[in-house]
Amino acid sequence: MMKKLKLLVLALVLLLILVMVFFSYIYKGNRSALQPTSTLSQEELIQRGAYLARAGDCIACHVAKDGQPFAGGLGIASPVGMIYTSNITPDKETGIGNYTLQDFDNALRYGVRQNGDSMYPAMPFPSFAKTSDEDVQALYAYFMHGVQPVSAANRGTDIVWPLSMRWPLAAWRMVFAPEAKPFTPAPGQDAMTARGAYLVQGLGHCGTCHTPRNGLTLAERAYSDQSPLYLSGSATPIDGWVAISLRGDHRDGLGSMTEEELFELLKTGRNSHSAVFGGMADVVNDSLQHLSDDDLRAIAHYLKTLPAANSSDQPFVYDDKVAQALSSGDVSQRGAQVFVDNCAACHRTTGKGYEQTFPALAGNPVVQGADPSSLINIVLKGATLEGTQGAPTSYTMPAFAWRLSDQEVADVLTFIRSSWGNQAAAVDAAEVGKYRSQLPPGSDKPVPLTP
Repeated sequence: MMKKLKLLVLALVLLLILVMVFFSYIYKGNRSALQPTSTLSQEELIQRGAYLARAGDCIACHVAKDGQPFAGGLGIASPVGMIYTSNITPDKETGIGNYTLQDFDNALRYGVRQNGDSMYPAMPFPSFAKTSDEDVQALYAYFMHGVQPVSAANRGTDIVWPLSMRWPLAAWRMVFAPEAKPFTPAPGQDAMTARGAYLVQGLGHCGTCHTPRNGLTLAERAYSDQSPLYLSGSATPIDGWVAISLRGDHRDGLGSMTEEELFELLKTGRNSHSAVFGGMADVVNDSLQHLSDDDLRAIAHYLKTLPAANSSDQPFVYDDKVAQALSSGDVSQRGAQVFVDNCAACHRTTGKGYEQTFPALAGNPVVQGADPSSLINIVLKGATLEGTQGAPTSYTMPAFAWRLSDQEVADVLTFIRSSWGNQAAAVDAAEVGKYRSQLPPGSDKPVPLTP
């Protein structure tokens, strides 16, 4: 009896696999032929496409370190292995020079390559699915006629078999990817909010990092603001950095930032409260600072319409007890002496930093986030805030991996996360040690000063 049951289970598994294989070959994602409808001239289309490529931050993924623009080759670490981005220059041998408009649309909005293979969702086609037909045509014109062809062979993934098989991705698209359908404004939505929503949900693909994913399928748990999970922050670190909530939460979101302050942060990478770092610094440098003020204001305006994800959210209230203690020389609290010796010169004993220069720690959503990974990494590795068009001065926070032990890092971060009104959990030395073990060799040595 047990043997028959095992055979029955095996037969059902094989049948399921056959069904999935069948659907992977016939499933087209309801693709319809894209007909050229734009009234713009070829030159205008190319210019428009160049701007949209900036909005989509295409260059961030499709250029390797020291590589040619859009020639691909950048390694993207995924839970199943390394995925390398493809060459999207118009080279006919190694790029997309032989792609028709329909081929391009299939890849951009449906996640299907010219040969019919499904793409890994490292390519944010679930977000690009909302791109308008006119913008797809402009992007195609730019990549076909405004980008320099580069001969650079595409590299296969480092994903082991059977996870490297492509056919299950078609089933993934069928179940988890939203329907490829141009964005439509919500009923009663004004033009400015709609424009911001289109950029955020579509080409900006903000949800790719700022929306939590399902741990098993890796699909984003929401693709629109109809769900409170949308843009509520990443559930796991991305390359060691945690993408904060972009909703109205005060503790770990944008609730304490005005619309004008958010616009300033998107445009320059800094404002009176905060500064970008990690992957977001690249987004500002490569994409956001190149957008028009109107589009940046639309993005800020839309984001500020999103309510807090936490129903019990409360405004941040500054508490000056720690500032007064430090001012009087009281460093008895654990981590306080480490803070005074290493952090106070820039971030001040008040925790308020210096506007436009060194970000405030008091009320900072990164400081108060549930996951301290970003804080640990920035203390160990340091970070540089590159100059932008709107704020050309560059500032650097030095790395402290060579100077502070795991326990000292944990102590000072715990102190910061519980001072000036901040309310976040303590940091454990073991968490610090995990990230220290991932640092390149030599990171525990002092960095020599340049003359």
